[in-house]
Amino acid sequence: MARLKGVRVGFALTGSFCTLHEAVRQIENLLREGAEVIPIVTREVATTDTRFGTARQWKEKLAALTGNPVIETIVEAEPIGPKRLLDVLVVAPCTGNTLAKLANAITDGPALMAIKAQLRNQRPVVLAISTNDGLGMNARNLGVLLNAKNVYFVPFGQDDPVNKPNSLVAKMDLLVDTVIHALQGKQIQPVLIEYRKLKAV
Repeated sequence: MARLKGVRVGFALTGSFCTLHEAVRQIENLLREGAEVIPIVTREVATTDTRFGTARQWKEKLAALTGNPVIETIVEAEPIGPKRLLDVLVVAPCTGNTLAKLANAITDGPALMAIKAQLRNQRPVVLAISTNDGLGMNARNLGVLLNAKNVYFVPFGQDDPVNKPNSLVAKMDLLVDTVIHALQGKQIQPVLIEYRKLKAV
């Protein structure tokens, strides 16, 4: 049974490039559940070539996979609010930079504009964090957003407590279930989990 049939999901990808492949897998899972997915990328994803792929490759892949054009500017993201385009917005991966800006009401890029537009409509935003300083300087921002209305988290944990004790990463295979809960106004539990590293892509 397609649990998300008829649901319009915005999917914003930010610059944690090492987790973009896994984010794309979750887009595929959302599509299998019947959702329509509208891809959104930050300026960094839209313009930066890395060892994980070129900006052009990522954008072409997202457009081909979802059948929708990629939103990559503030101007393109702004109508999400007044036109009420999305039922739910996913940010995956959500970097520490995006986390910090969101917690401090900074809107300086397409992903953050999409989040602002979605929250204006009091509709759910789902964050799948991937940050090296989640338990460091970003801990206070994480605390703010854990208590924010209409913001939900994909369960997360420490991915390398010994070598990177401040690092937090969402368990991406729980993203679809988190979205389903968020659409019902519920935070999936538990939020804090023991994280096991994904196999290298």
